[in-house]
Amino acid sequence: MDAAAGRLVAEPVAGDNAMALSVGELSGRLKRMVEGEFGHVRLRGEISGYKRVASGHSYLALKDDSAVIDGVMWKGNSASLAFRPEDGIEVIATGRLTTYPGRSKYQIIIERMELAGAGALMALLERNKARFDAEGLFAKSRARRALPFMPRVIGVVTSGTGAVIRDILHRLEDRCPTHVIVWPVKVQGQGAAEEIAAAVRGFDALPGRDDAAPGAVAKPDLVIVARGGGSIEDLWAFNEEPVVRAVAGCSIPIISAVGHETDTTLCDHAADLRAPTPTAAAEIAVPVLADLRYTLDAMSARTARCASRHVERGRERLTALARLLPSRDRLLGPQRQRMDEAATRADRALERRVANARGTLDRVAGAIRPATLERRLEAARRSLSDVGRLVESLNPDRILERGYARVTTPAGATITSAQAALDAGALTLHFRHHEVVDVVVAGTVEEAPARPQLRRKPSTDAGKAEQPTLL
Repeated sequence: MDAAAGRLVAEPVAGDNAMALSVGELSGRLKRMVEGEFGHVRLRGEISGYKRVASGHSYLALKDDSAVIDGVMWKGNSASLAFRPEDGIEVIATGRLTTYPGRSKYQIIIERMELAGAGALMALLERNKARFDAEGLFAKSRARRALPFMPRVIGVVTSGTGAVIRDILHRLEDRCPTHVIVWPVKVQGQGAAEEIAAAVRGFDALPGRDDAAPGAVAKPDLVIVARGGGSIEDLWAFNEEPVVRAVAGCSIPIISAVGHETDTTLCDHAADLRAPTPTAAAEIAVPVLADLRYTLDAMSARTARCASRHVERGRERLTALARLLPSRDRLLGPQRQRMDEAATRADRALERRVANARGTLDRVAGAIRPATLERRLEAARRSLSDVGRLVESLNPDRILERGYARVTTPAGATITSAQAALDAGALTLHFRHHEVVDVVVAGTVEEAPARPQLRRKPSTDAGKAEQPTLL
């Protein structure tokens, strides 16, 4: 057994010239050795445990079937990634190895990270497609906005210097000249997805045509998101999440025209309509103005012919009906005959009326002859004399000739009872030729008890013969 193994205090050992290193010194040597030996490496592996912290740095692990290595990507490099890292994606990371003395482990500082070939890119595409589909962004049941038949303003999101915008403008000019607003963006590379999404949201945020200030840019009626053909890497910006969500959430109808006819991006699934090429998008967006004019001219001619035929048929029907109608003489003949008969009857009736009036006048004239009038006047005179005698006989003063007197009040009201005479106080006595006025009855029945009592005179008219009438 080595005697040095059981020593309590470390002492130099003969033949051992190794110096004791501190943990920090060893960690520093390891760090320099690793960084010197592996200052530039490219690792192929599958992402695991990816997370991006609030500082903007990203932490992950790269693994294969036999090993795992931790990795870190600083904020600047993370922002420049052309895709969104997810667990399970196979990538190729370029960077340098280093150690982390605090935990006695080594890791790779990733400077650049790319998908490991087209297969990995397609796998990521399918994963994103399945995720967006599960959210309902690609569902067929999602309400698709109908494209306007003839948009007055079209917004185009594409590169401002490429051939795509020239093809779109030329095609629109040939088919139906339309006002176009171009929002130039990067269509590939770093930051392209963010610019495309910002352009779509920018068009959507513009005020409506009725709300826009005079001279201000108003919201277009249709938006075309376009790019020319290329590889899946070139078109990858249109598969990014910001673009997909911006297109799916836009309130303006959108046509996606990315790549050639065989190219398909997630933007195509989120748009309201996919066009095989940018030129086809322009053809879909507007009708052919010449065809519209031809159609309108044809419809106008048909309308004129229909109106003309309608008038001609109406004229024919009117002519046919006119032939069936009787002539004017046949229509008015009976009325004329009835009018003549009525005029004849009116003449005869007038003659009869004149004759009857003349006969009546003759009869009346015979009745008012002088002898007849004298007899009528004599009869009327006798009747008037009889009435005068009757009136004279009814004169209350007529009886005064026989010695009677008529008693009245000073106002002329006739006194008909003793009580009325007592109540009147002053009386007037009417005789034949004179009147005695202011005859005072002394006292009343109550004030003159010695006065003779009033009593009803016995009637002396009973048994007398009824006086004959004067009539």
